[in-house]
Amino acid sequence: MKLDGFGIFVEDMPAMVRFYRDVLGFEIKVEENASNVYLVKDGTLFLLFRRSDFEKMAKRSFAYAKGINGHYEIALSVENYAAVDYSFKRIVSKGAAPVLEPATQPWGQRTCYVADPEGNLIEIGSFVK
Repeated sequence: MKLDGFGIFVEDMPAMVRFYRDVLGFEIKVEENASNVYLVKDGTLFLLFRRSDFEKMAKRSFAYAKGINGHYEIALSVENYAAVDYSFKRIVSKGAAPVLEPATQPWGQRTCYVADPEGNLIEIGSFVK
């Protein structure tokens, strides 16, 4: 098997599309009310799939985390430490929920975390001073 991509099951598709497109800069060329939103970011398939549509397809309901949650993270890299700090400030100013302010970790990576509108964690980091 080969990893093709990953997806997030979302409750509020318009809010999630706006966040990933307008705040994080992902290229999305579909309507905000679509059931499925496919995009490719740096060669990786990324899917937003409306929860209610998936449940209808699977003929069952699922439990979902509420609020900011730590089930997984989406990791984005930037060119250097200064870009981590800049990206954090810019993304938070556009509406991302701050989770962890930029800090240099013992393993040499400068990293920070924000959350998308449905509480999924997004890491922004760099190993380049």
